[in-house]
Amino acid sequence: MIVAGVGSKRGVTAEDVLAAIDAALERVNLTRDMLKVIATPAVKGGEAGIAEAAAQLGLPLVLVPQGQLEAMAERAQTHSERVVALLRIPSAAETAALAACGLDAQLLGPRLALGSVTCALARSGPAQ
Repeated sequence: MIVAGVGSKRGVTAEDVLAAIDAALERVNLTRDMLKVIATPAVKGGEAGIAEAAAQLGLPLVLVPQGQLEAMAERAQTHSERVVALLRIPSAAETAALAACGLDAQLLGPRLALGSVTCALARSGPAQ
């Protein structure tokens, strides 16, 4: 299973989110049809752009609770002082992807930042 974890500043559009997801997928030679879930911190649940992007992709949006994000913090590959100050985790996108993907999840690389959106990809299960 492949999960796209998404972080953002307030007010991003679905197009912004989709562009970041597409760039992250391209970086690791994957395509949209390989994604199974979009995940974001629960505090981002009100971000219409993230929800609209998931809907346009026809994928479920998982809102990851703070405790689950924090449980993945040591496995993050990048560190944003802004995100630490706001959410007490090093990367919203990376921790959301890992938490939503499951216990055996592995990041496919560090988060990608594109404008006001970050995206990290995680994989669980056997390599495809």
